Amino acid sequence: MQSPECPCSGAAQRAARPEFFRLGPGDIAEVAELERQCFSTPWSDEQFRLAFERKVFSVFGLRDAGRLVAYVAVYHLAGELEILNVAVHPDARRRGLGRRLLAILLQVGAKMGIHRAVLEVRTGNAPAIGLYTGLGFTRAGVRPHYYGDTGEDAIIYECDLADWASRDPGCCPAPSTASTDPGEV
Repeated sequence: MQSPECPCSGAAQRAARPEFFRLGPGDIAEVAELERQCFSTPWSDEQFRLAFERKVFSVFGLRDAGRLVAYVAVYHLAGELEILNVAVHPDARRRGLGRRLLAILLQVGAKMGIHRAVLEVRTGNAPAIGLYTGLGFTRAGVRPHYYGDTGEDAIIYECDLADWASRDPGCCPAPSTASTDPGEV
C-alpha cells in the first residue's frame, strides 16, 4: 500500500521554504536580536560570543528572504545533542518553522552518529511541549524550580535518534498531535 502524499510536498511549498544554514560568530547580532524578541531572559551578545568559542556549540537557522526567522542552539558531545534554545520570530510562528528546523537538526545529528537529543522546557510552555512530543521526544524527568525568573519547573525531554537518518525532515517529519509552532520555546 502506498502512503498518502504529504500535504506539503508540492513544488510551490518546497520553493517557498526558508533556507537551512549554520550560523557562526559573524551572526551573533542577528541571533541575539531574535533571542531578545522571543525570550524573557535572553542570552546576551557576550554569552553567544563565549558559546561560539566552544567547539561543541553550534547554531542552525532558517533564513527567509534574507532574514533570520528561526534558530536552534545546541551542544553536541559524546553522541548527544543538548538543545539549548529554539526561537521562531514572532511574526513567523504557526507556519511549521520550528518543527522543520528541529526535524532537520535531528536528521543531521543522526547522520553524524549522534544517538540522543535532550532538552528542558518550561512546564507552562504547552506549544513547545506539543512540538517536542510531536517530534518523538519523551518525558525523562523534572528539574524543580529550574527557571530563575519565575521559579518554574523544567521538564526534561529526550529523543532517540535511531530512525531520524532515514526521515524526510522537509515534510511531515514525524507523527504528531501538535498543530502549532512554539511561542516561546
